[in-house]
Amino acid sequence: MALIRKRFFCSEFPKKWAVKQVTKSNFAESLEEMKGHISSSDFVAVSLQKTGSFSAPWHRALPFDTAETAYCKAKRSAERYQLFQFAVCPFSVDSSKLVAYPYNYLLFPRDELKVGMPCYNFSCQTSYLTSMAREGFDFNACIYDGISYLSRAQESEAKVWIGNPRSSLLVVDSTSSPSVADNIFSERIKSRVLRWKNACKKPNKSTNDALMSSLRKLISGSEYYESRPCISIDVCSEHQVQLALEMLREFSDELVPVLIPGKSGGTQAVRVVLTSSKEDKDLFERELQRLEEEENKKVRGFREVIDLISASQKPIVSYNSLTDLTFIHSKFIAPLPPTLDEFASSLRHVFPNVLDVSHLMKVIGPLRKMTNVPLAISYLNNHFFAPVDIEIPYQATENESRIHGHNVVRISHLFAKLCSILKIGHSSTTSDSTILSAPALEEYTNVFDALSTSSEESVNEDISVWTKNTRKVSCEQLVFLWGFGGGKTAGKLKSLLNNSHTTFSKEFDIRFVDKSCAVIVFWQPGLAETFIDVMNNIEEISGPLREMVSEGLRAASYETYKRVCKLDIWEADLAESLDKALEDPDHHLTEVNPIVTPIEIQWSGDSMINYNDL
Repeated sequence: MALIRKRFFCSEFPKKWAVKQVTKSNFAESLEEMKGHISSSDFVAVSLQKTGSFSAPWHRALPFDTAETAYCKAKRSAERYQLFQFAVCPFSVDSSKLVAYPYNYLLFPRDELKVGMPCYNFSCQTSYLTSMAREGFDFNACIYDGISYLSRAQESEAKVWIGNPRSSLLVVDSTSSPSVADNIFSERIKSRVLRWKNACKKPNKSTNDALMSSLRKLISGSEYYESRPCISIDVCSEHQVQLALEMLREFSDELVPVLIPGKSGGTQAVRVVLTSSKEDKDLFERELQRLEEEENKKVRGFREVIDLISASQKPIVSYNSLTDLTFIHSKFIAPLPPTLDEFASSLRHVFPNVLDVSHLMKVIGPLRKMTNVPLAISYLNNHFFAPVDIEIPYQATENESRIHGHNVVRISHLFAKLCSILKIGHSSTTSDSTILSAPALEEYTNVFDALSTSSEESVNEDISVWTKNTRKVSCEQLVFLWGFGGGKTAGKLKSLLNNSHTTFSKEFDIRFVDKSCAVIVFWQPGLAETFIDVMNNIEEISGPLREMVSEGLRAASYETYKRVCKLDIWEADLAESLDKALEDPDHHLTEVNPIVTPIEIQWSGDSMINYNDL
């Protein structure tokens, strides 16, 4: 059996995985391939390569972060750093066979349309760039041949600036009676269009009439739109646009209305184009549709891929979905909203089903401590018999097998193995509506939704810590402490606090957040609030604690920490950020009467942060 397992697992990791590398030069042809592969697959895995993640140790998601503070940190990272690679892998799993179609897109935002967007100033972390360079990343190819893009919000704004004509909107019949002003407007433009149409169709009697014909066209306002006669109707509102379109329905099928966008948004004019026949009208409308679609593709760039995934409604598989999806929302949808609830609501319209592999991993105890996909796969290979054959139909080239995007295949592979071990059934024959029917899979769909709380509801949030010996505790029992001087360990600081005040006579624990700040958990409810009250009344402090306060010791509740994250006070040291939050003139009012729902987190007996990582 051991030999069989060894031979099989070796076959799971072929030396070459063919990941199609996509740049600006082959993006158009790959788009059609991707569309077919998404359509035939059950899931779509994504993996992002960023220029950075966090600029200080406490900026990363920590074990005691609530869902809201974790979102604030993810939001800050997404707004600060950029994407250079975006790997997408449509895949299906049938029994022990995984069929995958991985693509790795090289991205670089540039102002392709010369309209001032995107114009990003983004940060880079040297450690990330060094790692990318070590893996053979071609920065020249990224800058010169990377695919650009606009988000949905930027696309709407860009179309206004570009001002390209577009097909007329559907005419919506008004339910109210037209006003006198509406009737005057409609009759005036009807009379003008009728005179113009008759003048265009009236043949010239001789060449001597050329001057009169030109004058007639000048007076009537006639122009040409791609060799076809046209006339522009100026409008002041979208209501007038609808009135003009309603009026044009009374004419023959030869007229085609085209909307001309205004620089400040909305519609500036309705351009009426005269075609020579019903066939010519159909031809012209197809031309308009083709030109509009080509322009849209040029505007969207890589976002075409995001739109394809969204339109398919297939479940998204990610590792650390909150981080990835805040980046995706920020770059390709719209600016990130201020709260987690709004983010989750906005995201559901784009990706209704998101599966996070890291949350599936938590079901298997030892995987809680792992934050690396290859290590997790290795552990499963050594402790479980869950064979998964990976089939990638591409023919691998030497170049494609040695460069980027392999992590998205690993994520797909890890997901398939976890589903096999956890007995979560799915098949390539499963219909879209029932892909997520397995209860075990539903439980891990849209996990950020489960973490989202409404101010009107009383919901306990559990923040998972991937370490052993976790204990649940309310965030109200946490206190942040700083100003205790350097050179202290958590044990030494705990020893100093033990005899400094009566609040420390009960069980408490302490861990460092960074070198400047520690976090204390009081296991008995109410002691944290008592300690904060004592620290706010210096006159009442005595003994060793008074000496420590005189040397600069300060303390703040968890609410202050939440304010730091919400107000974007991202200093390098958490202590400095907490100082700035306490200096806020409205801070004391917020502290005295906070309107909050107690939130439960999980406290680990292990150290929060390893000093070797700082």
